[in-house]
Amino acid sequence: MSEGAIRNQMTDQTNEVRDIIFGTLQAALPQARPLSGDTRIIEDLGLDSVAVMDFVMEIEDKLDISVPLDKIAEVETLGDLVATVQRLKQAA
Repeated sequence: MSEGAIRNQMTDQTNEVRDIIFGTLQAALPQARPLSGDTRIIEDLGLDSVAVMDFVMEIEDKLDISVPLDKIAEVETLGDLVATVQRLKQAA
């Protein structure tokens, strides 16, 4: 597989992970909000730790991965979460 094809495949996988995360989060929010990679999960969306854990558990189920607690603690933005989940999927 060429380098360009591998890069395109990785971009497609990242976009799929992003779409799943953003879609799951929109469904969990009480009202629709614009989301971006810079959206801060706690500060901008007002999610408490229980809501964050519920959301992460739903992502884990949908993507068949496990996100370690120390990785969750490092995540501040939706972009951070997408990157973390993508790395975990690639390592699986």
